[in-house]
Amino acid sequence: MVRGKLEVLLVGAKGLENTDFLCNMDPYAVLTCRTQEQKSSVASGKGSDPEWNESFVFTVSDSVPELTIKLMDSDTGSSDDFVGEAIIPLEAVFFEGNVPPTVYNVVKDQKYCGEIKIGLSFIAEETRGRDFPSQSYGGWNESS
Repeated sequence: MVRGKLEVLLVGAKGLENTDFLCNMDPYAVLTCRTQEQKSSVASGKGSDPEWNESFVFTVSDSVPELTIKLMDSDTGSSDDFVGEAIIPLEAVFFEGNVPPTVYNVVKDQKYCGEIKIGLSFIAEETRGRDFPSQSYGGWNESS
């Protein structure tokens, strides 16, 4: 199991369903990676096409299968509206180390309702106490 830092670049979203009838919505994102949760700033008045360009860092292991991003609309005087969510598989970033900003579908009630652009990078922590000199095992160095 490899542990390290997962950096998430929240670029922006497009084509979101506007949940406010009289004005542009004020979207924000809630990023969840297992038990860790972080929230973006509110893109006030940005409506269906917000841009954040914010980075978030999570401490993870390569056994974490996905990152969930819930998009919400901030409302004053009432509870915030759920806009949709994107579930991003993390296997590629653990394998490659870096996934450039990519577009993922945002879904609500199993229906497409826009897209979100996310970049990912993973930096593994150094493992301590596991480096053994190659000569201590025998094998090629001791055979003749």
